[in-house]
Amino acid sequence: MTFAMLAGGGAFAADPAPVPLLAKGKPVDWWFVFKFNSTKTFAGCVPVKEAQKQQHEEQRQCIFGGKVQTKSGFGQQFAFASKDSPELVQGHGCTGATLTDPVGATFDQVYNGAPNYLIWNDQFYRDPAVSACKGDSCGAPWGHSKGLLAWNDAGEGFVMQVSTPAWPRSGSKQFDKRKGNQGNTLGCNATNNNLRASQHFFALKLTKNDLVTVLKALKNASVVTDPTKLQIVRNGGPADVKALVNDLGERPDKKDEAIIKTELSSGVILISKPSGLQVPPWQMVSALMSNASERTATWWTKPWIPTTTSASAVKCWDEDKLKSKKPGPVEIAKTGAWDEQEINLTAPSNHAKIGTAISGGKHYAVFGDMNQQGALSPPGCEKSQNGRGGLFFAVQSDKLFESVKDLIAGETASTKAPSK
Repeated sequence: MTFAMLAGGGAFAADPAPVPLLAKGKPVDWWFVFKFNSTKTFAGCVPVKEAQKQQHEEQRQCIFGGKVQTKSGFGQQFAFASKDSPELVQGHGCTGATLTDPVGATFDQVYNGAPNYLIWNDQFYRDPAVSACKGDSCGAPWGHSKGLLAWNDAGEGFVMQVSTPAWPRSGSKQFDKRKGNQGNTLGCNATNNNLRASQHFFALKLTKNDLVTVLKALKNASVVTDPTKLQIVRNGGPADVKALVNDLGERPDKKDEAIIKTELSSGVILISKPSGLQVPPWQMVSALMSNASERTATWWTKPWIPTTTSASAVKCWDEDKLKSKKPGPVEIAKTGAWDEQEINLTAPSNHAKIGTAISGGKHYAVFGDMNQQGALSPPGCEKSQNGRGGLFFAVQSDKLFESVKDLIAGETASTKAPSK
């Protein structure tokens, strides 16, 4: 790391903090990106209405390594919003593959820079191999969580929640030894190109105190990482931060697991679900946010959790840990829309985990790690996502709320689970 002498004194200042970027040189406090799926309407990187007669292959580049994947079709169109402009608008170019889109620009300062970083993902597919996983991925009771933290030596930086299996796989070009088809560019990874299904990304600026809070939430959620592997963890900064990072990669003792709900310096609400809390995840979020009325779009498939109302019986519950809090109605969005085109929001078309919540008259957009899969009543309360940990970020913003609400407005799943 490099250090700059402060003017007029002998103290040193840490390198500038990495931050969420809308494009190179355009910092914001937070941004949200929704990447569309690869159906005909949203295929490629250019909206149909804007596309020329042919999609030029040179639009797709592997700026962080890898090889352009062409076998299964791809969709890298995206919509994005930020703290400065909270209404979703159409992005331009290929998500994660340019320095002019939020995902690519934000990741570039980490991969081609020198901050401290931490990557966690329950689906690394053995690249790298981590001790927590016996197979290609980690199942319950490990957390169903994916993301990246980056910070300077003062402990200031950002968190980027992702829904993408096997991306990113390295936090630094220096420690990225992949060759051939492997790589760190979205859409350039032969193992899992993440481009057939919709995905979401959420980046948030963090103070040092925020960083400590997020690290504790990650431990509580049993996220999958390995502090001994420089490919995914470069530890540094304040002593307490380093200690918290070194403590990751192992599950917390059951007695130390807890529901975490806290407000970060930005006003964004952070919720951490421990694996030992075997309850339906989005009903948990509703209960913790004062019986919020929710609508959510996730990887929705077996074991189904159907739409619930305020009167629905949710018997997979923990009265002690949830302090008798009860969930409000939670709708499952099966379809949404963008630019007057329908979006399929069920598996295997959608792998994003996003929603809206109305709590106490306040409007939130919610970005999570977890699918609506599991059980509402015994037997099987430990099933699927019920028995796993994960994080949720709730952003209070009327304009963002309205944008996400419109994005996932459409057909709603029944209060009865599908028979197939």
